[in-house]
Amino acid sequence: MSSPVPFNALRPGADTAAVRAAIDRVIASGWFVLGPEVEAFEAEFAAASQAPYAVGVGTGTDAITLILRALDIGPGDEVITPPLSAAYSALAVMMAGARPVFADIDPERLTLDPRAAEAAITPRTKAILPVHLYGQAADMRAFEALASRHNLALVEDAAQAQLATADGRAVGTIGIAGATSFYPTKNLGALGDAGAVITRDAQLAARIKRLRNGGQTSRYHHVEAGANSRLDEMQAAILRARLPYLAAWTARRRAIAAQYRAARVPASVAVPREFDSGHVYHLFPVLTSNRDAFQAHCTAHGVETLIHYPVPIPRQPALAATNPAMCPVGDRICAEVVSLPMYPALSDEQVAAVSRAFSSFSPPAA
Repeated sequence: MSSPVPFNALRPGADTAAVRAAIDRVIASGWFVLGPEVEAFEAEFAAASQAPYAVGVGTGTDAITLILRALDIGPGDEVITPPLSAAYSALAVMMAGARPVFADIDPERLTLDPRAAEAAITPRTKAILPVHLYGQAADMRAFEALASRHNLALVEDAAQAQLATADGRAVGTIGIAGATSFYPTKNLGALGDAGAVITRDAQLAARIKRLRNGGQTSRYHHVEAGANSRLDEMQAAILRARLPYLAAWTARRRAIAAQYRAARVPASVAVPREFDSGHVYHLFPVLTSNRDAFQAHCTAHGVETLIHYPVPIPRQPALAATNPAMCPVGDRICAEVVSLPMYPALSDEQVAAVSRAFSSFSPPAA
C-alpha cells in the first residue's frame, strides 16, 4: 500500500503564523462581535469577489435565507433549485418561509439545467437559485436570460465557488446577490461556521446588515423581525489572514485537477467536463456505476474518497412536506458520484498516488 492520502487536511499550514497572529489580535482587542475585523474583512472579501458590497453572516445557509428575506420572498412563494447540492441550499429556502421547487440537473455540467428550471416555473415562482457546484459555475448566461424573461430574482449559491468565474465574470455578482460559506472545508475556510453575502445592490446590502442583527436600526431598536446571524470578530480575523493565500490555493487546486485529468480514465469511470476555465475545484468528482468497488479499490491503494452527495435533496425526509418533484438525472448522479482528494496541501507525490489509484481501477467481473 502506498502512503495514505487523506481526503482533506484542515489544519493551518503556510498560513499558521498569520492565523495565530489574527487570533491573538482579537483576544487582545477585547471586541468579539461586529467590530473592526468584520468591517475590514467585508471590504477585503468584496474586493476579492469583484463586488461592491459584502456582508458577513453566521453561515452560508443564513446567507441564502437573508438574501431571500431581504427580497421579500417568503410564505406562498417558490424558489427553483437543483436536487444535487448540500441539503442546506433547499433548507435555506424553507428557513425563509418559501417552498423549494426542484428542477433536474444538466447531466454533464452537474448544475441546475436551465430548461428544466424554466419548465418548473409557476405563478408563485419568485426566484431561481442555481448552485455553483464543486467549484464550477452554473450556466449563468442561460439563467440571466431566463430570470429576465420571467421577471425572477436570480440568487447564486456560491458556497463552493469562491473566486470562480463564469465567462470571465465573478460568480455571486451576476445575479442580484450571491451567498457563500466559510465552513472549514471550503476553498476559503474559517475555523468554525461563517458565511457572507456579496451583491452590487447597496439597498439590499444595507437591509441584510439590518436583518442579520435582529432587524435593528440602532441598539435595542428593531424595525423588523430579523435574525441573529453575525459573523464574529474571531472568524473574520482568521478569514482576513487567509484571504491573501486564496489565489495561490486556487491555482494549486487547478494544477491538481489538470494532473487528475491527464491520468488514464478507466472505461467504467467518467470525469465531468470543465465547462469554464474559471472552475475553482472545490471538489473533484468522478462518476461510476461501480462506486462501492471503486471506493474499495482506492482505499486499498491508500486513497480516501467521499461521496458528495449520496442522497438527492428531494428524497430527504426533511423535504417531504414540500411535495418535491423527483429528478431522475439527479438520482443517477447521486448514485454514481465519488470525490477524489482535492486540497492545496496535497503534495505532488500524493497527487500521483491518487492518479495511480484512479487509473488502475477495473470493475469487478459480472
